[in-house]
Amino acid sequence: MDRLKGKVAVITGANSGVGEATALAFAKEGATVVISARRIEPLNAVADKIKAEGGTVLAVPTDISDKAACENLMDKAVEAFGKIDILVNNAGVLESGLKPIDRFNDDDLDRIINTNEKGTMYCMRAALKYMKEWASIVNVASVAGVMGCGGAAYVASKAAIVGITKHTAMRYADKHIRCNAVCPGNILTPMTANASNDLDVDMITAMSKHNDLRVGSCTAEQVAGIILFMASDEAKPINGQILVSDFGSTL
Repeated sequence: MDRLKGKVAVITGANSGVGEATALAFAKEGATVVISARRIEPLNAVADKIKAEGGTVLAVPTDISDKAACENLMDKAVEAFGKIDILVNNAGVLESGLKPIDRFNDDDLDRIINTNEKGTMYCMRAALKYMKEWASIVNVASVAGVMGCGGAAYVASKAAIVGITKHTAMRYADKHIRCNAVCPGNILTPMTANASNDLDVDMITAMSKHNDLRVGSCTAEQVAGIILFMASDEAKPINGQILVSDFGSTL
């Protein structure tokens, strides 16, 4: 308990799945949490859970593909609580069908890049205006961004997160502002459960040759536990690292 006592944490995509689990875990460890997502009702439901357990929370509906909305999110956090110690960039979208490089959909590409890549960068830029020594950014990327195992648009967006994580860690290392990425394999969340069943056969075949599909999936709570550690002062020496959490299925 109290691993994050006195910290103010902004968590995107906190209305379900990994984001919700992270917000609940952070609040239990003493953090004041600012949660965001596009859908207001599920976001408020998470806020109510945190309040019911005695936590302090502010819910700010945010579409991270809108840079002005990202700036508003960080401004609201500072207006309410005076600072930002932790940013967890969890919000993201999937594509339909795992379309490979020779068959990706242009609309899918724009939608995914606007949220997963641009949205993460917008949030980081807005938060860094307020972050001070020993602040921490944790980006939720994906094993897809490391190993290429996914649809082309999604892989490109998550590989970009890997790159910008390393860039940011290097840029702010002398200011002791850390930036790391967690790259889960498949996670059991509502978003993945609702993913399209119209999967590209060629892509699934290619992925099956390089993944042990028998290993299993992470839970949202397991990923949240990793994010909690990476955000905490226990991980102060860890910077610019890309941590794959997939039970070793892609080894």
